Amino acid sequence: MVLSLLMDSTSAKEKSIAIQQSLSPEQRLHHFMQAVSGRALIMMESACRGQQDIAADLVQETFISLYEHYPNHPIEEWYPLFYTILNNKLNDWRRKEARRQQRFGWLRINQPHREDDTEEIEIADVQQIEPSLALTQDFTFEEIRQAIQTLPLRQQQAFMLRAWEEFDTATTAQIMKCSVGSVKTHYHRAIQALKIYLAHLDDSEE
Repeated sequence: MVLSLLMDSTSAKEKSIAIQQSLSPEQRLHHFMQAVSGRALIMMESACRGQQDIAADLVQETFISLYEHYPNHPIEEWYPLFYTILNNKLNDWRRKEARRQQRFGWLRINQPHREDDTEEIEIADVQQIEPSLALTQDFTFEEIRQAIQTLPLRQQQAFMLRAWEEFDTATTAQIMKCSVGSVKTHYHRAIQALKIYLAHLDDSEE
């Protein structure tokens, strides 16, 4: 099993789309929530550094916004719309957290600054960097999740949207509101960081 817990979303997504074609908007939303809520919650828990309540609130608010504004859109359009809304709500929460923390900034002494990756570098299309080939070890889901949580937020987003939700580079760029080059950079660096983080768990190394 190589990232099988992360890479099994395609068949579930296809089945979900097929079922929902003949349902009412309310029924379609119910099935859509069942299909994506688990993965979305884990993604937000990583982005929120394990704050499960915040993650659950963000996902729930996103479902509400999706249904309020796009109830009659084709189901295949719901996936990128959902993650676009979710990304916006995550960014709003992060800005509020930053403002809140600034009020108590005098309590932090020499707090190390962690830079997120913003520089774009020219990399081959990440579709050619297959996660199942890049991470060949047989890891548990918890080990992979812990590794993902160590990544900067933008790397987390790029990896989860590309490797887990299997959005193409252009769609991921639209969701993340950045350039295609940035998506390639973030995803490439995420893969490299995960390989390093998980290397010590490789039983094949003597």
